[in-house]
Amino acid sequence: MEIEVYKLIAKRVPPGDRWQLLDEEKVYSSLTETLEAYFAKVQKAYDFKLSPLKGEIYIITNEMVIPEPPKKFNIYGDYWYL
Repeated sequence: MEIEVYKLIAKRVPPGDRWQLLDEEKVYSSLTETLEAYFAKVQKAYDFKLSPLKGEIYIITNEMVIPEPPKKFNIYGDYWYL
């Protein structure tokens, strides 16, 4: 099964539309400039999630998760895994 994972990459720096990548000192003057800088840095395309009320930008990745096997119960209510 695949799940979406959100990884925080940048935060807004007040006032206005200024952003800073988490691992950099530089403050970018727009959202577009920030996303371009991140792409240039990692050289990989991602989908992004913007959380405007929190002032945060996330990348969206998909990860495979192996579900836990179903539990089997005996007549006494004890369970074991297959």
